[in-house]
Amino acid sequence: MRDILSRITKWWEADETFGLATVVRTYRSAPRDPGAALAVSSCADHEVIGSVSGGCVEGAVYELSLDVCQTGSPVLQTYGVSDDDAFAVGLTCGGIIDIFVERIDKDSFPSLGDIAAAVERGEPVAVATVIAGPGQIGARRVIWARDGEAGPDEVEGLGRDGWHVGASGTLGSGPRLDAAVDDDVRGMLAQGLTGIRRYGAQGERRGDELSVFVNSFAPAPRMLVFGAIDFAAAVARVGKFLGYQVTVCDARKVFATASRFPDADEVVVDWPHRFLAATDVDARTVICVLTHDPKFDVPLLEVALRTPAGYIGAMGSRRTHDDRLARLREVGLTPDELSRLRSPIGLDLGARTPEETAVSIAAELIQLRWGGTGSPLTATEGRIHHQLTS
Repeated sequence: MRDILSRITKWWEADETFGLATVVRTYRSAPRDPGAALAVSSCADHEVIGSVSGGCVEGAVYELSLDVCQTGSPVLQTYGVSDDDAFAVGLTCGGIIDIFVERIDKDSFPSLGDIAAAVERGEPVAVATVIAGPGQIGARRVIWARDGEAGPDEVEGLGRDGWHVGASGTLGSGPRLDAAVDDDVRGMLAQGLTGIRRYGAQGERRGDELSVFVNSFAPAPRMLVFGAIDFAAAVARVGKFLGYQVTVCDARKVFATASRFPDADEVVVDWPHRFLAATDVDARTVICVLTHDPKFDVPLLEVALRTPAGYIGAMGSRRTHDDRLARLREVGLTPDELSRLRSPIGLDLGARTPEETAVSIAAELIQLRWGGTGSPLTATEGRIHHQLTS
């Protein structure tokens, strides 16, 4: 829903009513991931924004959204390939998707404006909605973490890294369900995960009859690119395309300029290892070391390999890699720490140019993110879209 959030917030601010259809679960080769959304205005023009299937079932979801706008009753609808009727509504890719459709206006979703503002500020926030089971279908709870104080209707505490964490609204089945969902959602926010969690009717952990969809709006993961060279410009460009917040860092002021890296969110002039040691790094952070100069990359990798970063890659030849490992062993890095290093960086695509090398790095990031084999799809069998393993 992040892609259409600013548009639907304008509808909401104008007191418009609209239908919101959200992908909540997928099976096999579904075209869109959970969280993908389509909105239909109830105004005379019935404007449509967003997508839930890349075109396969948009027409049917459009009609259902208009119906829900009229009735006000949320619907959980499954769409999939039909073996009996080739003209039935279905996904030609062979996948199956569950879509939750609800009516949105200021009365039913009073916190939408606050959510949009939190996303704009880069603060983690998630929306938990009951979509099936014995509970109150459509009941919604907002879980957030931010630097400010709690609002008058928000339950608050102090979370990790000094963030104020809290929640507002209720899922309608009592405080045990709210508390169980709060705990799970904060873990999902830390990992940037969106999906369904199941509970008993009163929030029992061993139950599964009540389904809650959690839509996480975590800040963009960071990509830290070290080395102000032409390869770094290409990596920054593809990193931004993939949704990362990109920082380029180099100790050489003459090379580390915003004009040379227009796609980066920030360009920092500092010694790489010093900058990294003072920077927040989490499990979603990507570190690309493109300096291939021992005086820069050895002290930098000594710091990097002791962070929780999810990906640490370094550019260089096989000979450079062997020399780099030897130097890192000399400064005390363990075999387990060294095993985290992706070097030479990227997948074996035969890349030569900066742009091709950036694509090979992006390919490795995507492979690690989703658990792909890195092999041509024509040489593999089974499902194409891998499930997230975290």
